[in-house]
Amino acid sequence: MQKIFLAISIIFLTSVQVAAQINRWSVSGTVMDKEGKALPSATITLLDPKDSTLVTFGVSNPVGYFEIKNLREDELLLQVSFVGFSSFSKVIQKPKEISQLVLGEIRLQEKTADLDEFTVEAIAPVTIKKDTIEFNAGSFKTMPNANVEDLLKRLPGVEIDADGNIKAQGETVRRVLVDGKEFFGNDPKLATKNLLAEAIDKVQILDRRSEQALFTGIDDGQREKTINLKLKDSHKKGFFGNITSGYGSDDRYAIRGNLNKFSDQQQLSFLGMSNNTNEQGFSIDDYINFQGGLQSMANSGGGMVRITVGGPGGGQSPIPLNNGQRFNGIMNSHAIGTNLNKDFNKKTQMRSSYFFNQIDHRITQNTDRLNFFPEGDVNFNENSFQDNMSANHRLNLILDHKIDSLNSLRSTTNGQYTLSDGLVNSVSSNRDQEGNLLNRGERSNLTQGDNYQLNTELLIRHRFSKPGKTLSANLVFGYNAGDYEGSLYAENEFFGTNPGLEIIRQENFQKNTSFNYGGNLSYTEPLGGRKYLELVYNFRQNLNDVNREVYDIEGENRVFNQQLSNKFNSVYTYHRPGANFSYNSRKYNLVAGIALQATRLNGELLLFDEIIRNSFENLLPSLRMNYGFSNTKNLMFNYQTSVTEPTIEQLQPVINNADPLNIYVGNPELRPAFVHSWRVNYNSFDVGKFINLFASAFVNFTENAIVNAQSIDERLVRTITPMNVRNSLMANTNINLGFPIKPLNSRFNVGPNILYNQGYNMINELEDVIRISSLGGNIRYDYNWKEFVNLGLSANINRQETAYDFSPEQNQLFFNQNFNAELGVNFLKHYSFLGNFNYLKYKSRTTDFNESIPLLNLAISRFILKGNKGEIRISGQNLLNQNFGVSQRADVNFIEQTVTNNLGRIVMLSFTYKLNSNLNPMNNLSRPGGGMRIMRMMN
Repeated sequence: MQKIFLAISIIFLTSVQVAAQINRWSVSGTVMDKEGKALPSATITLLDPKDSTLVTFGVSNPVGYFEIKNLREDELLLQVSFVGFSSFSKVIQKPKEISQLVLGEIRLQEKTADLDEFTVEAIAPVTIKKDTIEFNAGSFKTMPNANVEDLLKRLPGVEIDADGNIKAQGETVRRVLVDGKEFFGNDPKLATKNLLAEAIDKVQILDRRSEQALFTGIDDGQREKTINLKLKDSHKKGFFGNITSGYGSDDRYAIRGNLNKFSDQQQLSFLGMSNNTNEQGFSIDDYINFQGGLQSMANSGGGMVRITVGGPGGGQSPIPLNNGQRFNGIMNSHAIGTNLNKDFNKKTQMRSSYFFNQIDHRITQNTDRLNFFPEGDVNFNENSFQDNMSANHRLNLILDHKIDSLNSLRSTTNGQYTLSDGLVNSVSSNRDQEGNLLNRGERSNLTQGDNYQLNTELLIRHRFSKPGKTLSANLVFGYNAGDYEGSLYAENEFFGTNPGLEIIRQENFQKNTSFNYGGNLSYTEPLGGRKYLELVYNFRQNLNDVNREVYDIEGENRVFNQQLSNKFNSVYTYHRPGANFSYNSRKYNLVAGIALQATRLNGELLLFDEIIRNSFENLLPSLRMNYGFSNTKNLMFNYQTSVTEPTIEQLQPVINNADPLNIYVGNPELRPAFVHSWRVNYNSFDVGKFINLFASAFVNFTENAIVNAQSIDERLVRTITPMNVRNSLMANTNINLGFPIKPLNSRFNVGPNILYNQGYNMINELEDVIRISSLGGNIRYDYNWKEFVNLGLSANINRQETAYDFSPEQNQLFFNQNFNAELGVNFLKHYSFLGNFNYLKYKSRTTDFNESIPLLNLAISRFILKGNKGEIRISGQNLLNQNFGVSQRADVNFIEQTVTNNLGRIVMLSFTYKLNSNLNPMNNLSRPGGGMRIMRMMN
């Protein structure tokens, strides 16, 4: 029966396919200029001649040839366009006796000042402009009131993860611009999460060259993946933005709004948000910066610190999943900011922003860790509670001034003030494999303080009359000051052969001050024949002063603890002369460089009357090459060397007992680590077929690698000290392939990846080789039916194995899996439905850990008011009430699972009001979808 059913199915599908191909036809031709030179990547658009709506489109290949297949219409309007040339238009008919219409050569004329009275231009979904891929935003449908992030998800070759991080053609996007200008500094998420998708006319994806390359005109091979959002003209006529307010169960609320006024000369934006629903409008780096005061104190031996043991490459899974969210726990967030970009004239421009953010974060966490020691395995368990608050003010100011055609100045200033407050309470224990209690501890740690940061740069540039000959000087200055205080109370009880109870009561005070200043000088000289020489010299000096005082509390008295206190100053001096040779051709550019890095460290431990002096010299070669097969195919190779010098904290032999069961001590004998890095990237994007392929391979080899060696005594008190080992190796390969299935209005993306780490670990002076291998990847399917239905299905799976030489039977194996389904439906003109289902699964073969988390979010909206300016939404978040998050990771000698509290079920009623129609009278003239524009031009 099954064979009969299979045969009938094959016959049916084949007949459907054959029927679908009957009466289909194609059109082909070759696009050239008037001299007969091929025009690659020309846009060929086919329109319905009745209403000029877009039917399909394609592009010409490197020799100018194009062919568009599977046409069904009897009559079409053909338009051929190329940047800098007048468009060619012609009505074509379906051939009567053959299935292909051959147009032959189509020669385009260069644009002149004379224009026809009527010009019809079709806007293709994608256009190639040199090294820029430009998408027409109107060709990629989004749900009403969608933000830019939702728009980017629909572009081929663009991926956005659960945290909002963006990848384009397989590379991380570091910067998002608005009309070529920075938006709130260099945080991409402030633009993608706060600007409306309907305000965007074009999305440009480009590999932005370095500031030095843009100035000198010499390609140095350095690239930064950048997205530029070009606004519609209708949104440059006045204010636009939106405001959302919602209230829900358990007194949960969310308020968010933004207001923008953009023109060609000025960009003014305001944004604000406040919620207790764990929503974020900024990147993880901002959150880390907001916690900077606490972390600064921790790194200097402060009161609040959790020491982790790092293995080769960190040893963590490439996808540490926590309910698909970066932030667990319960978080209240408040933020307000303004961005002002202004072009005073053609010579002077200003870019500025101010941003304030306050975060209150409460975390309840349970950690189970299986430690692998040569003497036997140990089970560690910890229950902890954290209550952290941080308030951060951040100011950015950039001034660009062109003195004349040969000279320019650029000033950059960044200021930040952070106020931090943190509390950690924890109860932990260690047991042997038979379940016998080895030790237990209770700890309460309180830290509070503030931190000031100021960094400024002045870039002076001069261009000589000889092309390619330039001189630039960059002067830098930085200041950082922190003032912290904290307290520690700990009870540690030990069992077994050496039982006892240890009680620690301490207070600590710390002040940090650091200055840094220096400069960079660069001179470029053309050598002829597209060859250039660059001479560079870099100088830096950092001055640090730290005064940390620790007092033991004995009754009502405070007794100074000199062993744990630390007062030191240090001067770190850095010289780096070097030279780069570059060759630029039309197809490729090559940059080879060599530099000598000399560093000096002079430090004084005032309480111990000890001097630390170290000096290091290293020769650093580099090689970069970019080869462009075409505007959409590129191969990049990069080899770099670098030196990682030990920090003053790693060098000073001072005890940090913030966690009395995990003590940290520096090592004055540390040597710098020398890193070799190789990277190969291949990027290809077929504009006509919407097929993108990205592949990369990355290898890091580190000599004299620095690892945290562990010494564990009979009470299982761990002392951690940084030490040099022979080397470490990390290799990573990933591929991303995306392709459409046009008859099904669908698109597939497949991305396998392989990661391999090899390094050394030291436990009780025993050196062991550790190998961590990870195999995984993701697959995604998207279906779009006009503006009515959007469906997305995805899976992300990772398998990680950790192998030990000293004890192969303790090798670790675990799986992290994430399955996701998204559905968006517009119906009955004024209604929309959104659904999202996540299924996360964590499984360990080493332990019995096996956890699954289903997450369901649903929302239904009713659009009201003229132009759908208002939206009433009822939404349910985490409807299955999974109020915890899970993660698991493997490191040098353990496997760990962590369960963290999270928000449970939230049902919320919200209202969104969109500001643009009333304040932008041209807005209603824009045709929905943006697929076609008709312009009347008079001679």
